[in-house]
Amino acid sequence: MDKKETQPQTQKRILILCVDRDGDLEVKSGIKTPLLGRTANLDGAVALALKDPEEPDANAMFEAVRLYDRLHDEKQPEEVFEVATISGSELGGVSADRKLVSELNNLLESFSANEVILVSDGYSDEAILPLVESRVPVSSVRRIVIKHSESIEETAAVFTKYIRLLVENPRYSRIALGLPGLLVLIFGILWGINYFIPGAILWYGIAIVIVVGGFLLLKGFGVDKATKDFYAWARDYSPPSLPMQISNYTVIAGILCIAVSVYLGIANVNINVAPAADIGGWLSIAPRLAYYFITGIIDLLVAGLIIVLIGRSVRLYVERDSRLLRNVALIVSVAWTRWVLIGTANVIIHYYNDTTAVVGLNDSIFSGFLFTIIVGILIGVASVLLINIVNKSAKDFFKKRGEKTEEL
Repeated sequence: MDKKETQPQTQKRILILCVDRDGDLEVKSGIKTPLLGRTANLDGAVALALKDPEEPDANAMFEAVRLYDRLHDEKQPEEVFEVATISGSELGGVSADRKLVSELNNLLESFSANEVILVSDGYSDEAILPLVESRVPVSSVRRIVIKHSESIEETAAVFTKYIRLLVENPRYSRIALGLPGLLVLIFGILWGINYFIPGAILWYGIAIVIVVGGFLLLKGFGVDKATKDFYAWARDYSPPSLPMQISNYTVIAGILCIAVSVYLGIANVNINVAPAADIGGWLSIAPRLAYYFITGIIDLLVAGLIIVLIGRSVRLYVERDSRLLRNVALIVSVAWTRWVLIGTANVIIHYYNDTTAVVGLNDSIFSGFLFTIIVGILIGVASVLLINIVNKSAKDFFKKRGEKTEEL
């Protein structure tokens, strides 16, 4: 007799998800989300409807429960259904989306769904659709539209509802009431001033342009949001470790020194070299320009570079990073660069002033410059050899890459 092997059916776990992006459920009824299960969602919908019978989110929650009941009665053996509600924030935007995503992740930990049926009361709630789809497939979207009569009374009621929304919701009242209120206040002040100073009311047009233009400018470039983000960053700012602070400070000090050195180089040229009238004249005085610029810039330039490298060396020492040795060798090389640049400037001005001089070892200026370069090369070679010796003898001091050091 042949034995048939039964293939286990893959269980389909379907989550009927109701989305309240503006957070009315928590604000009006005081119920914390997420809500998981038929009883919790039905109780939450009833509580929200009792607080505000015109609330569309309550209708969406009732629809989610109704859809759960219907699908639960029609389900296949391999299907498991569950209903849940998540809510965002009355502030909307990024904060609402982040809260929705956090609650959705908590739900998926409790009920690992294979697919989601999304229930919402409007297009603002469906804005979360890409966020849900990035975590679990969405098989259907059910949008609840509340039917209104076309009678004048109900139309007036709808307008009253939205006017109340503009007044009571801070997100809309700032624009609908705050800006016009400011303009009316300015008008009243100028009207009062006009009683004592005739013609002051004419400034009202200028005030309107300034206020409206400033408001549009702030909103258009996101200055208000940037200010809010900066305040949040300053409030939650945590300073880095002490070695990192020293390194950052020395970088700033070094950059300032380099910038000042460039200014001193230009000032030295302006003091000692008269400007030329044409291109030929500039070319003829180019050696003098180079000499005075180098002599003016050299000291602070080298000092700025060394300050930056010293700050980095302090951080590498505390972190026990083997790159410390190379950094120290670089400090020595940069310091010796000062004499190389001074020799370069002396050679330039020497052969500019003495056109009869012959380049060779007999010339003390040229031989001194050549000696400086050779010594610099020897310093570089000695630094490489010293780095290898110290690195081998102190390898226990330096930590391996990837190891964390204690924060000072």
